[in-house]
Amino acid sequence: MCPAFGTINKMEEKKIEFKIKVLKSGELSVEDGKLRDAAIRAAGRAYAPYSHFNVGAAVLLENGTVLEGNNQENIAYPSGLCAERVVLFAAGASFPGVPVIALAIVAIKNGEIQPSISPCGGCRQVALEAERRYGRSVRTLLCGRNDTVIISSARDLLPLSFIEI
Repeated sequence: MCPAFGTINKMEEKKIEFKIKVLKSGELSVEDGKLRDAAIRAAGRAYAPYSHFNVGAAVLLENGTVLEGNNQENIAYPSGLCAERVVLFAAGASFPGVPVIALAIVAIKNGEIQPSISPCGGCRQVALEAERRYGRSVRTLLCGRNDTVIISSARDLLPLSFIEI
C-alpha cells in the first residue's frame, strides 16, 4: 500500500497485432488491379511542383464506383492535401450514403512507381473515420513497384486512434 496513491496495481501490457498480405502485382485480383491502375492514373495528374513526389489514390465504393484523387501541394505549406484525403473526402461529399470498401495508394517519382508507401497519420485517421461512418472495414492497398501490401482494415494502420483507445 502506497500512502500517497493507495494500492498500486501491476502494469498491464497489451499486444497489438495485425496481418498483412504481400502480393506481386500479377497476383492481384482483377478488381484490385483496376483499383491500382486508377491510383496510378491519379498519381500522373498530381500537383506536386515542390516535392516532385506524385501520390495517387483510388477508392472503390460499395456501389462499384471508383473515384480517384491525388496530392495537391501548395507553396503555403501545409495548405496542400494528401491524395488519400482528397479521394476519401470526395467520396464522402459525392456519395455520402455509400460505403468505401477499398483504398489503393501509389507514389511516382521521376516517372517511376516507388516501393509501397504508407499513408500519413492524418490520412490514417480519415480512413478510420470512413470505417466508423459506414460500419465496415476499408481494405487498403499500398501499391509498390513490384508488390502490393494489403491491409484488411484502416484500424490496423492506426490502432491507437482518436476514435477509441
